[in-house]
Amino acid sequence: MNKKDIANIRKEFKLDNYRMNIREIFNVYVKKESGEIYHQVCQPFQMLEQETQELFLANFKKVLTGHLDAKLFELKFRRDEDYTTQTILFEGIQAESEDWQDNMIDIVGKMFAHAVYEFDTVVTFIRGEYRKPTKKRNQESEEGGDDEVYANPFILCSLNKTDLPKKALLFDYIEKEYKSYNMVDPIINLDSPMSGFLFPAFNDNAADVNHILYCAGKVNQPDYTFIEKVLDCEDIFTAQDDKDCFGFILKEVIGDEVDSKVISNVYEEIDRVVQESQEKEESEVPTIDHRDIERILKVSGVENVEAAKVEHAFKSVVTDEKHEFKATSLVPKSIKIETKIADVTINPKELKNVKYITYEGKRCLLLEVDEEVVVEGFRLESQTLFNGN
Repeated sequence: MNKKDIANIRKEFKLDNYRMNIREIFNVYVKKESGEIYHQVCQPFQMLEQETQELFLANFKKVLTGHLDAKLFELKFRRDEDYTTQTILFEGIQAESEDWQDNMIDIVGKMFAHAVYEFDTVVTFIRGEYRKPTKKRNQESEEGGDDEVYANPFILCSLNKTDLPKKALLFDYIEKEYKSYNMVDPIINLDSPMSGFLFPAFNDNAADVNHILYCAGKVNQPDYTFIEKVLDCEDIFTAQDDKDCFGFILKEVIGDEVDSKVISNVYEEIDRVVQESQEKEESEVPTIDHRDIERILKVSGVENVEAAKVEHAFKSVVTDEKHEFKATSLVPKSIKIETKIADVTINPKELKNVKYITYEGKRCLLLEVDEEVVVEGFRLESQTLFNGN
């Protein structure tokens, strides 16, 4: 799934929406430490009070919120295994009401067979149908829109912790006195899902039952046990993993010292690959393998780049020699240069305008700018430096 696919689904989670028909909601309350199911209830989503519906819809949106490969991950199911989560979910989408609950309980069992929490948790499943128009409505002919739609059944899961309410002091307007307020009922924290997933994944308006969209609780911190043991999916690389590994490969090939212009050229070349993919409106994220790295380094001005050297550096960092880095993960949004005197944050494309020089025996950071520099309302005087050569 790309970010457009996810955004299209997320925006449909709103009240009384024909395009997001949530039929059933199944809540499972699980006790801490023991992992025992304390209570479970399934009911039509429309039977909930409107305020409760709104709380859950906001929670479902959060499960589908975040950057790909940082918070959200499209995972591929492992093959050739018996009764996997893929099978359970596929059967659950098609099953009768009571049977689909049994399928979801199987998944809950897998969740708490591999995790112990210090707080009670609530696992929420919804089953419904996501509808998307095949074409936009024509204002003149009034054709299109919801006249013909892609209709795909789905299951979404959200795992949430419970919090104990804090003691508080309240003022009783009737009695006109202050009283302590101490509720004992746990509060379900729907603001920050611990985890979740959407099955199946959707690509180009079609359901892909071989993939699932997984939501991590924190950025760049996916639960690998959850991915492997609960979802039965293949290992993944986060965006940060890709970025770090790519940096290690560059150091292996280029060395520890490099001209700022070279690094700027590398980022510009990768960004060009991304831009070309977007202009072609390709659904797949552009990727870079060791052969692409070799080409990028050569056109960026790195000397003595050899295929064998790049391949050796690649294999020393990445165990899978067929691994492909996602180009969108490799270019940082900004680069921060930290010194004792000041921190400078710049766009990666502008790194070529930064020079690290020695002037009169002192190390200096030279920043080329096109405009006047204003400090506290004052324009700084321009000076011409001579090194005596």
